[in-house]
Amino acid sequence: MLIYFFRHGIADDRADPDCPPDFERGLTEVGRKRTRFAAQGLQSLEVEPQAIWTSPYVRARQTAEIAAEVLIGAKADLHVTESLEPHRDPEELFVELGEAGLDLLLCVGHAPQLDLALAYGVGAPDAYLIRLKKAGAACVEWPGPRHGEGRLVWLMPPKVLRRLGGGDEAV
Repeated sequence: MLIYFFRHGIADDRADPDCPPDFERGLTEVGRKRTRFAAQGLQSLEVEPQAIWTSPYVRARQTAEIAAEVLIGAKADLHVTESLEPHRDPEELFVELGEAGLDLLLCVGHAPQLDLALAYGVGAPDAYLIRLKKAGAACVEWPGPRHGEGRLVWLMPPKVLRRLGGGDEAV
């Protein structure tokens, strides 16, 4: 199974007094633009997921919708899962992945959960060895069903993805 991990894009600033509760924070206009270019970068890498799983948080769902539009070409049915919420145990996600029966999957979520999931999947001793920035992505080849047996295929910073997707650094 190839698992693509895609962190959500730039969201509303928590420090803003008008910011909604964390669950409802959405992507900013800049976040949407950068996320689209990053998704186009994934497309240039020939990422073609069979399914897109997302955290239920608004910013992750918006990121997943952009990815679905770019990578699948239409509004896709997103699988919303609590196992991609921030601060969830990565084992929950890998149990769900093991039961999914998919070959190519895109998971959209948050830090530090995606960092922890990446480390868990490849057996890295420290989650902070692998860190995804906003709208950054990684690909893990995971034979399942146990954790720690995966192999990190690539890790793409958002700047590189945006460049691959035809984005301008000013965006």
